[in-house]
Amino acid sequence: MDWGKSFTYVFDDKEWVTKVLIGGILGLIPIVNLAVVGYALRVLKNVAEGAEQPLPGWDDFGDYFVKGLMSTLGALVWAIPLIALAMFAAIVSAVTGYDTAEPGRVAAPIVLCIWSMSCLSALYGLFLGLVLPSAYTHYALSGDFGAFFRFGDIFQYIQANLGNYIIAVLLAIVAQFVAGFGTILCCIGVIFTEFWATLVGSHLLGQVYRFRAMPSVPTTETESIV
Repeated sequence: MDWGKSFTYVFDDKEWVTKVLIGGILGLIPIVNLAVVGYALRVLKNVAEGAEQPLPGWDDFGDYFVKGLMSTLGALVWAIPLIALAMFAAIVSAVTGYDTAEPGRVAAPIVLCIWSMSCLSALYGLFLGLVLPSAYTHYALSGDFGAFFRFGDIFQYIQANLGNYIIAVLLAIVAQFVAGFGTILCCIGVIFTEFWATLVGSHLLGQVYRFRAMPSVPTTETESIV
């Protein structure tokens, strides 16, 4: 595993300026920015397959958009419990006047209920942060929407590669944190650092798959990735 490479590989591509400029601009446009998600998935797949130059061109925009849309829908399905908890907490809060009541005026059971739902939401949010990268990886490699919900494969993949997987997720968070300060890619502007961070995350997850400790994820093109 070459973790440092994930942070620098973008600049090894001769056309990296053009590719990052396009990605950064598209990322600012609502709906259209779904193509950026699909592009990141293609990068993940390229790295997992050992492509020498993982950054693809932007000529396959339609496929990127569809893959980005489907992966977003898959993530939303995973997030249904979180959405349900948030809606239920909002309803309880509105009905009981929890938000507007003076401190100490709300019954203890109601306060306990609201806090419990907040804790459950936080825990499930952490769970999603751990599980979704594996789901994205399976979808990126297979191109099959159902891969998002093959729970056994998703959890087995995490368990079999736990050390590298956790490191990759943490480093992806670090990249997003750094990008938030706009301290990199200064030559083309702060608004493009977020796209760079996304590409870092794709490379990290692709490396985890490439050096995985379990059988390949089947793809639509071949029976296995080698």
